[in-house]
Amino acid sequence: MSSPSKRREMDVMKLMMSDYKVEMVNDGMNEFYVEFHGPRESLYQDGIWKIRVELPEAYPYKSPSIGFVNRIFHPNVDEMSGSVCLDVINQTWSPMFDLINVFEVFLPQLLLYPNPTDPLNGEAAALMMRDREHYEQKVKEYCKRYAKAEDAGNHPEEDSSDGDMSDEEHTSSDEEMAGHADP
Repeated sequence: MSSPSKRREMDVMKLMMSDYKVEMVNDGMNEFYVEFHGPRESLYQDGIWKIRVELPEAYPYKSPSIGFVNRIFHPNVDEMSGSVCLDVINQTWSPMFDLINVFEVFLPQLLLYPNPTDPLNGEAAALMMRDREHYEQKVKEYCKRYAKAEDAGNHPEEDSSDGDMSDEEHTSSDEEMAGHADP
């Protein structure tokens, strides 16, 4: 199957030659990280995320696996694992799409138009539906706290070293979070 591997190499190279910062995990082209900036004029515009991409052997006939490495508050992203609930990637993927589509269309659309009726993060979905202002405040707080340039540069192993702080913040109430200034 030289066709899928050639296509994989071509798509990864195209992504590397674009404006995205790409960090390969190993010598192969199956796993890498991409620095992703939140879309302009959105709640996420000030955020920078490290996105983990895994390409299956059957790529482009099978969709890539996409996940946020640093935390994001969004109804369609699992807060702890970073898994993305994105219909185009998970169910309606087509070989016509490429990796550039993922970062220039699919992920920006996900952040611009969250779907609280199909959540991976129930807390974010419920807050979005019942208290939009508080939801927006929490999204911006997460962007400030977890989606800065240095956060996107961290490797998952480095993130685990501050796990105590993250767990504490995760279990604290919304009022407690809003009451503390960033250190």
